[in-house]
Amino acid sequence: MKNMKMKIMGVITFLIVAGIYYYVTLPAINIHSRDFWVFWIILMVLVIVWYGWKKKIRSKQEVKSSKGMKILITVGVIVVVVYAVGTLLSSPIINSKKYRNLLKVEEGKFTKDIEELSFDQIPLLDKESATLLGNRKMGSMVDMVSQFEVDEIYTQINYKDKPVRVSPLKYANIIKWFTNRSEGIPAYVRIDMASQSTELVKLDKGMKYTTSEHFNRNIYRHLRFKYPTYIFNDLSFETDDEGTPYWVCPVKKFNIGLFGGETIGRVVLCNAITGETKDYAIDKAPSWIDRAYSADMLVQLYDYYGSLKHGFLNSVLGQKDCLKTTDGYNYLAIDDDVWVYTGVTSVSGDESNVGFVLMNQRTMETKFYSIEGATEKSAMSSAEGQVQNLKYKATFPLLLNISGEPTYFIALKDDAGLVKKYAMVNVQKYQLVAIGDTVSSCEKQYNKLLVTDGVIKEEEETTKVQNISGKISKIAQGVIEGNSHYYIMLEGNGEIFDVSVVDFINVIKYEVGQNVTIEYKKGEKANKVLSMK
Repeated sequence: MKNMKMKIMGVITFLIVAGIYYYVTLPAINIHSRDFWVFWIILMVLVIVWYGWKKKIRSKQEVKSSKGMKILITVGVIVVVVYAVGTLLSSPIINSKKYRNLLKVEEGKFTKDIEELSFDQIPLLDKESATLLGNRKMGSMVDMVSQFEVDEIYTQINYKDKPVRVSPLKYANIIKWFTNRSEGIPAYVRIDMASQSTELVKLDKGMKYTTSEHFNRNIYRHLRFKYPTYIFNDLSFETDDEGTPYWVCPVKKFNIGLFGGETIGRVVLCNAITGETKDYAIDKAPSWIDRAYSADMLVQLYDYYGSLKHGFLNSVLGQKDCLKTTDGYNYLAIDDDVWVYTGVTSVSGDESNVGFVLMNQRTMETKFYSIEGATEKSAMSSAEGQVQNLKYKATFPLLLNISGEPTYFIALKDDAGLVKKYAMVNVQKYQLVAIGDTVSSCEKQYNKLLVTDGVIKEEEETTKVQNISGKISKIAQGVIEGNSHYYIMLEGNGEIFDVSVVDFINVIKYEVGQNVTIEYKKGEKANKVLSMK
């Protein structure tokens, strides 16, 4: 009877320990999850130790003579061997061709795929600068700053055709969580990456499911209990077109063996306020989602594609025709999707790129552009060299189409992390560097350099960005390809200015007699408005 109670207590203790470990580590119950195998290996070790203690097994001879111990050790060894063999059989060493074929890469046309952006569509801030602005905004909210902080997430998304970063608030500490958890987190931060305006978006109902929650409302635990077999990739915080906060939770798909060839197969959307979830196949996910594939996953997939053309051994030894992405990446907003941009260079590590790639974070679509030129680091050094007396630091570049030329656009920051100037560096002729206090002045200076160097003709340069101020004399509305446009004329000027409502929603507030300042590019029938105020 006593032995029976001891066995029951041992089993109960084991189950409690296993349950606590599972509740804390949250491994997916899936043979493709490495955490799942580690979970079982640790459990097997605990069982073996417990069994040896219970049977008072102290020597190697006693281990050999114990049938139960031999069974447990054999099972444990089998688990470890299967894990090790599964890892090997899933690796690029054996499956180099399969790894290279994970990503389909198309040849892109630069001037066709990457249109010249208006200045209000160019993200001028990196994540570090956005974090500074978010913290400053939070510091000005006296009613919240003592209870909440801004989370470090800052996902870049497209919101109403604008590049923005969004991040939820989080509880300042566990005491603040305890006192505020009933109402949830009341707001999130939204930063316009072009205008640098920062907004604290307050919610009618607080977010109950976040990374700063504890116990069952923690977003990771909430997802694990709803989808115990799903292996989630990095979660991102996004908002839909109405500003409702969601967690976008990509589900990994393993295409090679047990653990290899990771892509995304599904996406779970979790409403951060209610905890309600919806599960989609990746090709059926809502179009407002901007980040199903993380930038790191896409970069890794391209590195497989670029380096494994002639097999794994060649990628390590001979390295013939081996390419890799450069150190760093940035984001471009194209057709309401977010694309990861990074350069492509030889694995030999020279100071030039053979081209660059754009990779869609929602669909995994990838395009390669064969444009040789300077690496991003070289361009950053060139930009910093122009302001070396000010000791400004360059951010990782954006790739823009300026006057049909592939151009690195770089923000220059002071020691406090604030953007002070802007630089444009020609990708193919990185000695052409323009510096300006504004994006507009930087582009004007850059176009002059292109004319001087003979890259573009002077008459082409005159059709670039211009400014005009005046009073509205006429305003009319029209529709082109399903999109509303306003056409404006100014007093004393016979030209027509075309304003897209998609780009400038506030144009509907403008009236005859109102003074405006317009930044535009010349057109044959109407001038295209780039910004107005």
